[in-house]
Amino acid sequence: MKKIILSLMTLIGLGTAHADEGMWTIYNLPPQVFEQMQAEGFQLSYNELCFGDSALKNAVVNFSGYCSGVVVSPDGLVFTNHHCGFEAIRSHSTVEHDYMLNGFYAKTLEEELPNENMFVAFMIDQKDITDRIMAQGFDQMTSDLQAAFLDSLENVMSQEIKKEDSTLRLEIKPFYEGNKYYATTYRDFTDLRLVFTVPKSMGKFGGDTDNWMWPRQTCDFSVFRIYADPKTNGPAAYSPENVPYHPTRWAQVSMQGYQEGDYAMTMGYPGSTERYLSSYGIQEMRDADNATRAQVRGVKQEVMLRHMRADEAVRIKYDSKYAQSSNYWKNSIGMNKCIDSIGIINQKRQFEQRLTAWQDTTGFLKGKLDFEKLRQMYAKRFDDRRAFMYWIETFMRTNEFCTRAMKVGNGMEVKGPEDKPKKQYMEFEDNSSEWDEALDKEVFSVLLRNYRAHVAARYLPQFYKTIDRKYHGNYEQFVDDLYKRSILMKGKRMYFNKKSFKKDMGVKLGYDLVESLSNMREALMETYDDIDTQERYLCAAKLRMEEDLPHYSDANFTMRLSYGQVGGFELAGAPSGYYTTAESIVTKMKAADQNIDYFAEPVMHDLLSAKDFGPYTDKTSGKMQLCFLTNNDITGGNSGSPMFDGQGRLIGLAFDGNWDSLSSDINFDSRLARCIGVDIRFVLFMMDRWGHADRLLKEINAQ
Repeated sequence: MKKIILSLMTLIGLGTAHADEGMWTIYNLPPQVFEQMQAEGFQLSYNELCFGDSALKNAVVNFSGYCSGVVVSPDGLVFTNHHCGFEAIRSHSTVEHDYMLNGFYAKTLEEELPNENMFVAFMIDQKDITDRIMAQGFDQMTSDLQAAFLDSLENVMSQEIKKEDSTLRLEIKPFYEGNKYYATTYRDFTDLRLVFTVPKSMGKFGGDTDNWMWPRQTCDFSVFRIYADPKTNGPAAYSPENVPYHPTRWAQVSMQGYQEGDYAMTMGYPGSTERYLSSYGIQEMRDADNATRAQVRGVKQEVMLRHMRADEAVRIKYDSKYAQSSNYWKNSIGMNKCIDSIGIINQKRQFEQRLTAWQDTTGFLKGKLDFEKLRQMYAKRFDDRRAFMYWIETFMRTNEFCTRAMKVGNGMEVKGPEDKPKKQYMEFEDNSSEWDEALDKEVFSVLLRNYRAHVAARYLPQFYKTIDRKYHGNYEQFVDDLYKRSILMKGKRMYFNKKSFKKDMGVKLGYDLVESLSNMREALMETYDDIDTQERYLCAAKLRMEEDLPHYSDANFTMRLSYGQVGGFELAGAPSGYYTTAESIVTKMKAADQNIDYFAEPVMHDLLSAKDFGPYTDKTSGKMQLCFLTNNDITGGNSGSPMFDGQGRLIGLAFDGNWDSLSSDINFDSRLARCIGVDIRFVLFMMDRWGHADRLLKEINAQ
């Protein structure tokens, strides 16, 4: 007991520097963490946070499986980031009605735009099922058997909950590097409609220049609405008869603002962190993963950008694709800089030495956790891992031809009767509205050449021999012939039993890609299970050595809570400031002739140059505040996460981190790591003064 008390005193004594780290699961939130939240200004009870229909967590949603969002009205309005709604906005845009460029506001419910393959998910429940899994000898299974077992168990448990409520689904995911397993229950709503978006000039203001940087002035938000079955208020497939969803809880949008040191909390769905990862795993991440991703995407994006700037129709098709690629291109560069400047690998090695000494003293996992063995296995697979990453970044979802070739090579989307193989076929629908042939071909040929320049000959797919022998290394001519001659691009049915199908150069390329990928995976699997086991042992040893301290699991796109305070950091030896103002964005707008990322329409210059911002003016600073900083712990997937004050009121939407914190996925540094959010008053200002969205503002009822 004395040891526990001392540990808690240490936790409290460290103050915000320690307490603000953490992506906490809310159903098993450690009591000492909740007490610290209260000490820092959180005013709701634990039940008001987590349990019952009116719990604050019920206002937070998983947005389409890649972002977060928050319900802000009794009629199901959802706020998320502009970049989270990017693809929906793009898909509705045409040259004649370019909502990406010009923005969009549905003035009536009838004008709200439905979206295919989008959804929001509400988390209903979460349970620890580790004992149930381990009782079946799970630890002794290979990774393939474990995956099959978990899939089977997930199906069984899903059927069990669907008997009680057919609108529910269940997911099983590993936590703490596979030392724990939780089952999480969700309710999905698939009728999600676009309601409002600002022009791209504001929703993506600063572009690549400001991405991951502070100060920021980006008005990064978009508005959607959840629709439901008119009889049950429950999930329903899209139908004109559906009506706005009436949630049990929505977030109160606040006009009260914030001050430095105020309590701030995010709730959302962070995607992936690896803070328990070994020093050897981090070294592989830096040299095999991040460096490769940055190199290939840099080459690809140069081609994309050139074509996009030359043709508006091409820009509309590729805006979303380019943004997705660019985001983690810059992230990879920044993370590697942080890994080296902070010395994270060496810090991890020193921790592993302390852990080894503790292990020698206690005997915990002695003979199992072996850092030398871990080093050797990572070294053995390094070349394979690096080549694998080059393969993924070169051939996976980079051009339309490879996408189709891979589907053929994998035998995906086969149509026709199963009992009559000769009548089975594949057929690609016309999706020419989603890609441009000239851009697609140049990207493909450039990446083919780049791949060969960076990997050993043993990693080259067989079709490189054809490029050498028949085309004498002319990648452009090879790609031209693929698009001209291959049946993959003809829009016709492709019957597998025809000789012409098997001889088709595009079909052969698909088989070659699948074969080369399979060979790489086979090589990587030789060490996969052993590395995975060692990393799991490492996490277990850390948890045991520090058992008196609370620990959170790495992010895995389940709901997490992060808390801290509003405030800045030291930027280049000077205070960063913790908010930006209208004056600062106008200054950047005036520099658009030097940097296109700062372009904004004249109306935006006028709106943000106003002398009086009315109710959107901060009462303390007297300024129109645009974006702000907190020390909340976030990562990819947190985009669109609500930022709450101590009373659970919505004060902003998280949309980015700062450049200095890009290594926080593997190492959280409380001195540097910051969450960048768009001030909710900036959001409302744009809805009001630019969009004149009176009906939405009345519905939201900000106070």
